[in-house]
Amino acid sequence: MERLDLEFKFAPSDAGVIDGLASPFGGAPDRVRDIVAPGAFSRSLAEHKARGTMPAMLLSHDPAAVAGTWETMEEAPEGLKVSGRLALGTTTGDEAYAFAKTKAVTGLSIGFRTVKATRLPGGVRRLDEVDLLEVSLVAVPAAPSARITSVKSFPAAGAAILEESTMEDETTAAPDNGTVETKAAELVAGIETKMTAAITAALAPITDRLGKVETALRRPGAAPTTETKGAEAPERKAFETYLRHGVAGLEFGEVKTLRTAEDPSAGYLAPAEFIAEVDKNIVMWSPVRQYATVRNTARGSVELPKRIGRPTATWVEELEDRDDTETGTRYGKSNYEVKELTAYVDVGFNTLEDAAVDIFAELAMDLAEEFGAAEGTAFVTGNGVKRPMGFMSDTSIPTVATGDASKITPDSIIDLYHALPSPYRTNAVWGLNGTTLGAIRKLKDGNGQYLALVQGINGAPVTTIMGRPVVELPDMPNVGGGNIPVVFGDLAQAYRVFDRVGFSLLRDDLTQRTKGKCRFHARKRVAGGVRKSEALRKLIVAAI
Repeated sequence: MERLDLEFKFAPSDAGVIDGLASPFGGAPDRVRDIVAPGAFSRSLAEHKARGTMPAMLLSHDPAAVAGTWETMEEAPEGLKVSGRLALGTTTGDEAYAFAKTKAVTGLSIGFRTVKATRLPGGVRRLDEVDLLEVSLVAVPAAPSARITSVKSFPAAGAAILEESTMEDETTAAPDNGTVETKAAELVAGIETKMTAAITAALAPITDRLGKVETALRRPGAAPTTETKGAEAPERKAFETYLRHGVAGLEFGEVKTLRTAEDPSAGYLAPAEFIAEVDKNIVMWSPVRQYATVRNTARGSVELPKRIGRPTATWVEELEDRDDTETGTRYGKSNYEVKELTAYVDVGFNTLEDAAVDIFAELAMDLAEEFGAAEGTAFVTGNGVKRPMGFMSDTSIPTVATGDASKITPDSIIDLYHALPSPYRTNAVWGLNGTTLGAIRKLKDGNGQYLALVQGINGAPVTTIMGRPVVELPDMPNVGGGNIPVVFGDLAQAYRVFDRVGFSLLRDDLTQRTKGKCRFHARKRVAGGVRKSEALRKLIVAAI
């Protein structure tokens, strides 16, 4: 939610009644360089009317400090006019009334969400459409001239009329900047110490934000552009702004939206949408991930119980002693160490500046290719050193020999299929590279039928061997003496992948600057390993 502090005044009608101009249209920008376009509140007010609601009346934007209720709001040529009533008799309502009477609170500030805005030169933002959430009484408004002109008091006991306390009218002439700043300083000086400290802390990041925004907008190509918020997640929008313009292009609210990595120098954590996009594209380059069981973890290593031996079920008589030997099921531990994977992608500055390019999707695809190729190799042949342990390096997986020292035979394919326990065949797949697949497609059974069948439409074949699908794994070895060119089994049961929560990306504007490119450094952490060796079988090219 954003805030915009604007001019208003109290008009005396009844005790505690507020009438004023909550948001003037057009005019000079306020302290945070915003101006409001006529009609910006139309849709929001219509929605409130349809729901039978009104924006809240708060004290200093505190959701727990309801000061009263707004009764009417309407858009006039000069701006948004509001009328409401303080909840006198309540703690917050009485405090707001007392603050106004003593001039401790002299401004209004609206809380809203931006729906549509336009960037203008000089760091000015024009609010074209907003969702109005609340209007607060505040001590220091963004507009220095905002103040209360009069406050209606309670009637004295037995009095026939209300006593009105009138404040000085300072609207006769527009004060210069020096006068405004002096009056603002005098106002702040009269506020309690605690409130002063809070206000100072709140204004500091706004000033910092203005400097960064103005710097970004002074760059070439910073022409007025239209942005629509609310149609996509704020975190995604902020992350895409970071990708295109770096930290200097982020607004204060966007900086708060992004989350930093554990090491701040490593950049920002990617939002969930970006991670999902990368993971979706990775499966094209890392087929093992598509078939294995994938989990998330927040730890540096994962320990899971590992079954050793098989369950032992025995038929017994009613009073017969049960077997208490330790030959049945026992459990050990499997440890999966999380390894770090890094990659970088170079993108031209012209591409980053071109709004027609979906940099979010393009960068996700490029990183998916880099990460997918690397982790795909690790899941197959990784040795556990600086990378996950691949299933080809796991010696606990049983093997079946081809019966020939140099080639794959039809009988060995049948033997491999039936060597896998039947519960795992239902979801089993064949894993092999394209060269090995070509060799197997030439194999025939005793009736002259090919063992491998290719079905489906042209350009998108579905290859099966003995009714089970084939997954091409380019990192599998070719057919050769002593090699293991084929694996068969249920990868969902056999192999686990653990993604470490957190995917960070760092924009580097300097390394490739002379080449007109911006380099993005990405890092992710992943673990992998065999969970159930009994769910896989390997085919080794050997006579025995």
